[in-house]
Amino acid sequence: MVYTGISHLTFNRIDFQAQVPDWVPLCKNLVVLLSGIVEIALGLTLMFWKKQRVNIGWALALFFILVFLGNATQYLDGKDAFEALNSDIVRLIWLFFQPVLIAWALWSSVAWQSWRNTNK
Repeated sequence: MVYTGISHLTFNRIDFQAQVPDWVPLCKNLVVLLSGIVEIALGLTLMFWKKQRVNIGWALALFFILVFLGNATQYLDGKDAFEALNSDIVRLIWLFFQPVLIAWALWSSVAWQSWRNTNK
């Protein structure tokens, strides 16, 4: 998360702009910068603020759901990015990794286990 957030702010900024939907009422560059800051913050807090790990896991899962909207827009609009996301089939396959990231956020933060234990 921290590395990806840093890449939003530096060397991948233009590529991440391809994932910002046109209907977002903010400058694409600003959205990429803000999402990079959020990623860095979520990554650092997940690593260092153990008492809030469950809540941060839910926030991270929500963040990945919002990012999914950008990935879906990138696929639907046929926008290339990151050299690898340069065809409709690759962009479609990439969409299937987003649920994996959501599951990873909930699993690694024990948010899912905490929710299951609360609802027993």
